[in-house]
Amino acid sequence: MSDVVTTDRVRAAHERFITTGRLAGRAVRAIVADSWRRSARSGVDPEIPAVAVDMEGSALVDYRSSLKIAAALPAVRDLLVGREQPWVATITDTSGRLLWVEGDRDVARRLSPVGFVEGAVWSEESAGTNAPGIALVTGRAAQVVQTEHYTRTVQPWSCAAAPVRAPSGEVVGVLDVTGGDVVGSPVLMSLVRATAAAVEAQIARDEQTGPRRRPTSASRLRLLGGPPALVVDGRETRLSLRHAEILLLLSQRPAGLRADELAVLLSHQLLSDVTVRAEVSRLRRLVGPLLSDAAPYRLGAPLRTDLDVVRARLSSGDLGGALTAYPGPLLVRSEAPGVERLRDELAADVRASLLASAAPAVLSRWVARDDGADDWQAWERLVTLAPRGTPTRAQALGRLELLRSRLIR
Repeated sequence: MSDVVTTDRVRAAHERFITTGRLAGRAVRAIVADSWRRSARSGVDPEIPAVAVDMEGSALVDYRSSLKIAAALPAVRDLLVGREQPWVATITDTSGRLLWVEGDRDVARRLSPVGFVEGAVWSEESAGTNAPGIALVTGRAAQVVQTEHYTRTVQPWSCAAAPVRAPSGEVVGVLDVTGGDVVGSPVLMSLVRATAAAVEAQIARDEQTGPRRRPTSASRLRLLGGPPALVVDGRETRLSLRHAEILLLLSQRPAGLRADELAVLLSHQLLSDVTVRAEVSRLRRLVGPLLSDAAPYRLGAPLRTDLDVVRARLSSGDLGGALTAYPGPLLVRSEAPGVERLRDELAADVRASLLASAAPAVLSRWVARDDGADDWQAWERLVTLAPRGTPTRAQALGRLELLRSRLIR
């Protein structure tokens, strides 16, 4: 990125292009200038991108699980999401539709108002100059830094993207990272390229092993609000607690886990590797190709847990949807250390998001539940948010008085 010019020069060139349609000198890189011209020809509004969410909910889940690029998710989570970094990682299809948006929750929340959410189409024709859009048009990796974006609402951000190809050479989607200044660095661009290469290798392996290795539709793991169950190709299978724990732990570790690592995550007591291997063997007979044969133990196909659903809705700011998707604690009967940590983290994330909410209706739903009924801070927040004279505020004041009296006793 040594040829990326200063922000002020690019901003001035952008203003000149928007008002006159002309670009002078070398203030803007050629790849960006070409994209600005395509964006202008497509009629993109430089003030507000015309980004549309044309697919969501179960339709989006089913659609993305059917694509070759779905094989990208484990590698992306392992290399780009499974760490505390100030960005979100996205995977698009060949039309620029954002299939997954995962990563830093604050970044995702701040990007949501400009339409950078799952199901939205971020092609050049819709959103103007952006890294995944350029990657789709040119078939090459691209990095767009702040004011190089065509639309002004996106100019506080930087993005780096690389196309993902099947063994045949066809582009099957794009891998993108979007965030603050760090995303404009050469190191980040190298990381995106390396991740795209890992994804392509996984797609090639999937093609070699044949279609029998993958379920034909989305596999879902239900862990909240009832007995654990696995849904594969529309068929539901009840799971033992131990099998649910193993699948959950593997879903959170795309790179896989050795038997000794699983043993530590599954029990506070000493659990032998032989016991773990026997349990995994029984699970593999139950779920088939969903569990890879290779060591370390890892998932052999994409698996969506309801933990993932809650996290995604929290990241997008959909607190009402997150609360609906969170009927209760994660595998409430489990005493596995790895599950206990995930359970506590999820409960803390849900509660923290609700306490930060400015929506009385969502908080009212929380305190009406068993896990929120005695939440002192939630009731205090509800008193602050609910208008004076409303039943909601009166109820919150009454509950605080009741909780206070219990403490005095």
